[in-house]
Amino acid sequence: MPADPVLWTLDTKGVATVTLNRPEVNNAYDGGLIAGLLATMAELAAQPHLRVVVLKGNGKHFQAGADLKWINAVRPQSTAANEAASRATFEVVQRLNTLPVPTIALVHGACFGGGTGVIAACDVVIAADNSLFSIAEVRWGLTAAIIIPQLCDAIGVRQVRRYALTGERFGAEEARRIGLVHEVVPLAELDAAGETIVRHLLANAPDAIAETKKLAMESAFGGMAIDDTGFARLVRRHAAKRQTPEAAEGLASFAEKRAGNWDRSG
Repeated sequence: MPADPVLWTLDTKGVATVTLNRPEVNNAYDGGLIAGLLATMAELAAQPHLRVVVLKGNGKHFQAGADLKWINAVRPQSTAANEAASRATFEVVQRLNTLPVPTIALVHGACFGGGTGVIAACDVVIAADNSLFSIAEVRWGLTAAIIIPQLCDAIGVRQVRRYALTGERFGAEEARRIGLVHEVVPLAELDAAGETIVRHLLANAPDAIAETKKLAMESAFGGMAIDDTGFARLVRRHAAKRQTPEAAEGLASFAEKRAGNWDRSG
């Protein structure tokens, strides 16, 4: 039987550790991982003593974005099926973002595509010095529609207009400079740095933390409290782009390890 794509534990202090567990594909997300995250967050929300959630990735990388084999399998399906896939992906990020307890992402190795949206939805992000980031959807003829609100909130429209358009890779220090991560530490010190933040959080009143997080989100200009109309619009656009000829060419170029037919960089 395949391993569970998402693992979680909860200690006696109320600290949950959620681990992405598809190391064989660098924790790229597919329908199974999305369903696993949704189920995990539902289970955590039911824990009466939950205080903190720590998000990690198994293997060499934190999260390498979408599993493009899965994307290719979804793409020729109906519009409804594509919107359902986008809706579930959006819901993962939104639920993570709106958890009433603090969330900490510990990033190592690759954090690409949807992974950048996941960490942008976390309250505290610590990156190992070997981390590498990219908002890469445009490279494959797709868009990052469903994580653009989180990214704009985390790094600002100006930086999104660079990095979501170029798809370029950037390192941990640049991620810290633009606000995608809060702190950069040596890889060997990543867990210890996370434990330091957990100790700070556990010293504070949980109801006050929940209220402060809610107020911060409500006060953010164009922030995460996206309404139902905006949510539906993003889902439709994300799903529709997946079914375009340009996306077909982009995904084929990835699978065939070649440049897309639009590439004029050489």
